[in-house]
Amino acid sequence: MPKPIALQLYTVRRQVANDFQGVLRRVADIGYVGVEGGLDFFSDEQSARLHLIHELGLQIPSVGIGKLPIDEAGQRHLERAAQAGCKYVMVSQFADDFKSVDGVKAVAERLNAADEIIRRAGLTLCYHNHWWEFENRFDGKSAHEVLRGYVAPTVSFELDVYWAQTGGVDPVTEVRALGSRAPLLHIKDGPAVQGQPMTAVGEGKVDIAGVIQAAQNSAQWLIIELDECATDMLEAVEKSYTYLISKGLAQGNKG
Repeated sequence: MPKPIALQLYTVRRQVANDFQGVLRRVADIGYVGVEGGLDFFSDEQSARLHLIHELGLQIPSVGIGKLPIDEAGQRHLERAAQAGCKYVMVSQFADDFKSVDGVKAVAERLNAADEIIRRAGLTLCYHNHWWEFENRFDGKSAHEVLRGYVAPTVSFELDVYWAQTGGVDPVTEVRALGSRAPLLHIKDGPAVQGQPMTAVGEGKVDIAGVIQAAQNSAQWLIIELDECATDMLEAVEKSYTYLISKGLAQGNKG
């Protein structure tokens, strides 16, 4: 059964800054099932945007949190997110934190502390990688592998398959290694070279079909995210959706 497809709104951050309603309506019209945004969606200040998302029938499977530790306001927003049907909270950490095993251990401690708070709200914490967690290696293991050994078993992962490949590993192998610990996949494509713009999904060097096939029994959501793109971003967002749906790799609201 194909997994539902969502869009990480960081992809269209410049566009939504000028026309949040118009861009969200286009995302829904393309056929995306959900969107991934920030935890601040569940603040009082963002209530109008949250209402629009619900009005358009878009789900919010996951939200990102910008910093650790989680303060009292963040804890209230987590509770609201869970009440709204959100299931996952994703977080990433800086490259400098992964330059030593001690640094990785310190990241794990922060994640484990956040995990307890997030689980109390009824949500699951997912760590989101970039390239540095795979590029940095200690005694033959990537920093990402080391991190997996130090975080609590209740901590899951949002595997960014593009950054994994950019970091020098095979994302298909990583998907299989993580199994059910990677309920969310960030799907993006391009040359897999740092500093070069990405492409619409299906037009780059990532084995998208192989990644998704490897995750059939583990992933819950496929989330498109393009940090930068050489072409018009909204066109790339639509092309990415069309590619996944036409290949039978994802479930959308439109064929």
